[in-house]
Amino acid sequence: MSRDVERYPLRNTTLSAEDDALWNWAQNARVGSRQRLHQPRSEAELQQLLRNTQGRVRVVGSRLSPGRMLCVDEEAVLVDISALSGLLAQDSDSITVGAGTTLNDVYIQLTAMDRMLAASPGVIAVQKLAGAMATGTHGQGLHQSSLADEALRIRMVLADGSVREFTRGEPDFPATQVTLGALGIVTAVTLRTQPFRIYTCHKNAVSADNLEQDLLRWNQEYALSKAWWFVDDNLMHVWNANEASEQENAEWQRNGREVVKHTDQGDDSLNSTIDQTLEQMHRDTQIHGKGGKQFRTVTRFRDFTDVTGDIYQLFCRGIAVPQINVEIGVPLSRTPAVISKIKRWYAAEKPHMHYPIILRCTGASDAWLSPAYGEPTCFFGFVVYYADDGSLSQDGLHFLTEVEKLLAEEGGRPHWGKYYDASRYAWRDLYPHWDDFRALRSELDPQRRFSNDYLTALFD
Repeated sequence: MSRDVERYPLRNTTLSAEDDALWNWAQNARVGSRQRLHQPRSEAELQQLLRNTQGRVRVVGSRLSPGRMLCVDEEAVLVDISALSGLLAQDSDSITVGAGTTLNDVYIQLTAMDRMLAASPGVIAVQKLAGAMATGTHGQGLHQSSLADEALRIRMVLADGSVREFTRGEPDFPATQVTLGALGIVTAVTLRTQPFRIYTCHKNAVSADNLEQDLLRWNQEYALSKAWWFVDDNLMHVWNANEASEQENAEWQRNGREVVKHTDQGDDSLNSTIDQTLEQMHRDTQIHGKGGKQFRTVTRFRDFTDVTGDIYQLFCRGIAVPQINVEIGVPLSRTPAVISKIKRWYAAEKPHMHYPIILRCTGASDAWLSPAYGEPTCFFGFVVYYADDGSLSQDGLHFLTEVEKLLAEEGGRPHWGKYYDASRYAWRDLYPHWDDFRALRSELDPQRRFSNDYLTALFD
């Protein structure tokens, strides 16, 4: 197997309903056999399953992660915790939910209570809460960090079937916030909440000439900020949101608590850039016609309508399309220099751009294995979509390889739930508590029941 195919696997497009194999969501990795999949209906059933079985165990969740995180040997036990879901408890400042609850259902429950999380949502809401936390899922905005940073208590079934609850403030708690599934099976999480807020999001197209300074300014001036960088044309599509005014909030309430669209600014300055991007994507994916989901992710950049709504209505708008997604977090203090470095590299090499670079910044994380641990971080995101036949643009993959190399050299930390080349990172140098995490793993799972080849390569 070539290194590229191992790192960026091709997609299987010939699966049938009779196939016993369980694949990850993108269908680019076989996870295991459906016959080995267990769906415990309660925490007690999960405990009994672990006591009655031997060998390795892996939770599969929504299977959105790269296959290497999920794959186990043929005799391993696969666990789906979807039944361990729903609202378990609530008080004025927190909710406790089953770990198998989807993020979408968490948001629905909170909205009904007129509460919200401080953490801005990731764009895809079908993720299970436990999986999103375990991989360091984050949104955008320097006043918050990853979803895992909103946890107050994490309840976990350990390898021997016992239950342990970890509480914020305890020495080991930061290890349990982002675990990659290496410590145990999370069954319930208590999340802190705050009063519900409404935001107005302003959309603009601007030059990237001063991106080094503009990105920092946007994130300082706005509660939430997200930007797409079309490096080819030195242009940006930017979303900046602050809390809505009383008038905007009242208008949202009168609209049945649905998104309010304000007057479209009618900006056509990105039209030629968008057309060029669509043509490149058509060539790369060999897909004809413009109705595909991947093309809708680009055509939305023509829309400059300011909108008012809740944080989930505005930012949890991802279109789930099979893709190779690389995202690297760089310390915010280094971000201006990294942006300048990308500009110089692009000017010299003119690499093939499959999709604009996505820029999202967050505050520092407390979680030991969070890519934003200890300092505010800017996440640089890169996407290459699959063709209909399951192949990938070689030019697009070359771009991913080279830009990851550039960011890794600048102290970047990859998003655990996306694709990356592990050989580029010195984990102990990047994560000050790396050995502390390994020690806790040895204590909680001495026989490595929750390990697989991926985790063994990382920690052992």
